[in-house]
Amino acid sequence: MASARVASVALRGVAACVPRTVARTADYAGLSLDERLKFAKTTGIEERRCSLPGQCASDYCEAAAKRLIAELGWNKADIRLLVCVTQSPDYPVPATAVLLQQRIGLGTHCAAFDIGMGCSGYVYGLLVASSLLGVMGGGKALLVVGDTSTRSANQRDRTTAPLFGDAGTATALEFNPSAPEMVFDLNSDGRGWEAIVMRHGGFREPLTADSLVDREVAPGAWRAPRDLELNGIEVFNFGLREAPRTVEALLTAVPGVGDLPDFFFFHQANMLMNEMIRKKLKIPAEKCPYSLRSFGNTSCASIPMTMVTASAEALRAGPRSLVLCGFGVGLSWASSYVRTEGLVCPELVEL
Repeated sequence: MASARVASVALRGVAACVPRTVARTADYAGLSLDERLKFAKTTGIEERRCSLPGQCASDYCEAAAKRLIAELGWNKADIRLLVCVTQSPDYPVPATAVLLQQRIGLGTHCAAFDIGMGCSGYVYGLLVASSLLGVMGGGKALLVVGDTSTRSANQRDRTTAPLFGDAGTATALEFNPSAPEMVFDLNSDGRGWEAIVMRHGGFREPLTADSLVDREVAPGAWRAPRDLELNGIEVFNFGLREAPRTVEALLTAVPGVGDLPDFFFFHQANMLMNEMIRKKLKIPAEKCPYSLRSFGNTSCASIPMTMVTASAEALRAGPRSLVLCGFGVGLSWASSYVRTEGLVCPELVEL
């Protein structure tokens, strides 16, 4: 466990953007009708949003960031930091954050860099951005988080394709000496790196002609070496084991937490896993919102996506205490305790 605390930084707003294209579980040809019904019931996923060719995670992050800046009435000259969390970069080089700095219209004084993380990436990114803004001693920051996982999964792979949706989000942070402290609990275990992996396409295993050849890896499931590979049982057991632990450790580290926080925003893995985690932690259902039904597993974007699409009205209304918890690829898991006051949450943007 690696714990951390950040003072003097306030979370001011969250926005999200998705593609307009809808993919319905009921229409997925890789599963029989009975299997589709069972899949939707077990995972909670009825619809997902899928990017079109040429659309990238950065496009959704850009649209979300521009909407959030406008809603906040921020002067872009005050934004000193842009952190981008994604495993779907526009290019291997340069960093997507630098491209977004220019596209959003931020000044050259703005530091911009990427963090290559998935399911736990929002919490990791929140710690990095808020702590760096804190030592800067003033100004504002944007944390943009998103993935196009539907383009990483082989659409003929019934073990991955129906799970994932695409999205991009933006989170606004502002230096404020009176802001309540944020508390974090961070963890990782590289022994589980093969549980969620794309084997070809990096420098360890560069792309070759063979990287694009589909093979039947299980009955009815086809995948090429460059496609996303998911060991569902291993990830399921990992999530049930580690997500409750990190939340318990986090709440132990928060002085005077008293009653349960107002909301618990978990990474949207699948309904069965998440509900088992919720019940293990004895969290009332009304404190644990979901975005799975309409958007699926949106990777690193799933926590802010859920905030915007499931709880925006409550977050706008006044002071709220939140637990944010991400877990998955890496293996990596993290949680954070954050207090907000009248969070700015624009309506979902469709691109």
